Amino acid sequence: MQVLEPRDVPLGGPRALIVRRTLPHRDRSFIGAWCFVDHYGPTVVGEDGAGRMDVAPHPHTGLQTVSWLFEGEIEHRDSGSVHAMVRPREVNLMTAGRGVAHSEVSTAGTSVLHGVQLWVALPESARHVARAFQHHAASATLLPGGAGTAYVFLGSLPDVGDSPVTTFTPLLGAQVDLVPGADVMLTVDPDFEHGVLLDTGDVRVDETGLTTGALACMDVGRTSLRLRSSGGGRVVLLGGTPFEEEIVMWWNFVGRSHAEIVRFRDEWEAGSERFGSVEGYVGARPRIPAPPLPPVRLRPRSRRGHRD
Repeated sequence: MQVLEPRDVPLGGPRALIVRRTLPHRDRSFIGAWCFVDHYGPTVVGEDGAGRMDVAPHPHTGLQTVSWLFEGEIEHRDSGSVHAMVRPREVNLMTAGRGVAHSEVSTAGTSVLHGVQLWVALPESARHVARAFQHHAASATLLPGGAGTAYVFLGSLPDVGDSPVTTFTPLLGAQVDLVPGADVMLTVDPDFEHGVLLDTGDVRVDETGLTTGALACMDVGRTSLRLRSSGGGRVVLLGGTPFEEEIVMWWNFVGRSHAEIVRFRDEWEAGSERFGSVEGYVGARPRIPAPPLPPVRLRPRSRRGHRD
C-alpha cells in the first residue's frame, strides 16, 4: 500500500479556497484513469466572502471533471449551455473532450463548503468527443453488518451498488460513511487499482491508519478491502483499470504532447471556438487567463511516473 499525503494549494483569487491535493503526485500519476484529486473543507464561508468558491470561466481538454459535495452548494455553468447545481450526494460529471469552458461558484446560501473535485483522463479513443454533462443523485445503500452507508456515484461496487453515469474507461467512485466501531470487508474488482481518500474521522485501510486528506493507493490484484473505524468516519473510494496511455497534463489541459498543450493554451488565449463561452457567469473577472508555460519541455506521465 502506498499512502500519499496531501499538499495545500490555493484555488481562486485573493481570498482563495485552500484545497488538499494528492493527485497528481511525484510518486504516482493515476488510480485507474483518475488523474487529479482535490479535497477541501469543511470551510466556513465568511460574510466578507472568505472561503467562498468563485472560479471564473476556464478551459479543459481531454478529461472528465467529477464534482462531489459533502456540504454546501455550487453553481455550474459551461460552454455546452449547461446550468446546473452541485449538491451533496449528487454527482456532476462534465466531459471536456475536444474542449470546454466552465465556471464554479458557491451559492449565496452556502455557509460551509466541503467536498472533492476529481478528474478522469480520457483515453485516445474518446479524448476528442463533444463536450457533455451528466447528473446523478446517488442512492444510499447499507453496508454489510450495519457498518455504515455507501453512495456509488460512478461505476459499480460489487454487492453494494452501481451508477448509470457513462465513463470511457472502467471506473469506481463511491462515498463510504462508517459508523463507530465499523469493521467491514468490501468486495472489489481485482482488475482495478484502488484508492481510499480519508475525508473525516478515523479510518484504517487494512492495518494502515490515514490522516485527513491522505490517499491510500493499492495496485491490481485485490479481491477485498477492509475498512475499520473506532469513532466513525467517511472516505471516498476510487478505482479503475490501469490507464496504460501516456499523457501530458499541464494547468487544466490533458493532451499527448508538449506541442499539443502549447496549441491548447494559445487557442484559449485567442478565444477559440474549441472552448466556446460561458454565459451567465458574474464574477470579479470574466475568465482565467492561462499562466505562462514553463521554460522546459513538458514531460509525459504514465502510471509508471514521469518519462524524460
